Amino acid sequence: MVMQLLLQAVTWLFPDFGFMWLVEEAKKNLPLELDFMNEGRNAEKMSEMLKDFTFLKVPKIHWDLSTKRILMMEFVEGGQVNDRQYMVQNGIDVNEVSRNLGKMYSEMIFVHGFVHCDPHPGNVLVRKCPKTKKPEIILLDHGLYQVLSDKFRLHYSRLWLSLISADMKGVEKYSRLLGAGDLYPLFACMLTARSWTAVNSGIDQTPVTQKEDVEIRTNAAQYLPQISTLLNKVPRQMLLLFKTNDLLRGIETTLQTRANASSFINMSRCCIRAVARHEKNNSQTRFKKMQIYFSEVFALWQINLYELLLWIKGSKLADWIVRILSQICWEQ
Repeated sequence: MVMQLLLQAVTWLFPDFGFMWLVEEAKKNLPLELDFMNEGRNAEKMSEMLKDFTFLKVPKIHWDLSTKRILMMEFVEGGQVNDRQYMVQNGIDVNEVSRNLGKMYSEMIFVHGFVHCDPHPGNVLVRKCPKTKKPEIILLDHGLYQVLSDKFRLHYSRLWLSLISADMKGVEKYSRLLGAGDLYPLFACMLTARSWTAVNSGIDQTPVTQKEDVEIRTNAAQYLPQISTLLNKVPRQMLLLFKTNDLLRGIETTLQTRANASSFINMSRCCIRAVARHEKNNSQTRFKKMQIYFSEVFALWQINLYELLLWIKGSKLADWIVRILSQICWEQ
């Protein structure tokens, strides 16, 4: 009621800023977040859904000691995911943590459509697994999840594939299908937190610069009415994804791993799998299913090859090969 009263006053004072959707979302989400039985069920669903990710730890729920108002969980220690110093002191690979976090959320969003929507640093801990000694991500606070419809998830997957490949026709098409209308350039910039120039050039090919960050902050203030209009137009499912994207981007910025190639590689894999699964489920003939399967395998093979080339480029092996070739050329 307080939120509604304040937002009505803001709307009356500033008619261009329509944020009444905040009240609608709060009315829908607060009861879910305050129901700890719902949180416990979400935690177990997430644990089962991503059971193949050995780096993920979801604390066990003690149902015999839990009620709608009390949730009893296994106690797990760890440092906050944005605490780079903690990771360095404990011998935890910062890049591996960032890579696994991106992999985990890509799987939630694009493949399963069941998304943990509050990944702030207090809810995401890291530690060295006591058994394997490898980095482990501990995911807490499972009260708020977003369930994505298959149609929305498919359009969103295809939009990200278009953004990563700088396919501007695809960016426009799928942004419009997601409700952005003529504001699709702003929508693409909000999703990626990149400038329109970077989106056109390819967000995986254009490094983030301080100049671009300043430009984005300046434009955010300038385009606030359009941002407000856009948030009112897009499906409600998109609102929590915006929040999730921003929180994950904040963690990457703190860890100094923002917009690295591995995050786009993992995202591409999940998008390709999501689109291929949808097409296979909707194909009528075995031949068509096989065609989609081999197309998926080939696309994933290309990504694996690209990842291998990036690894070679960034490894000592690349320096060694360059030195040998330089020596041979010099001798000739």
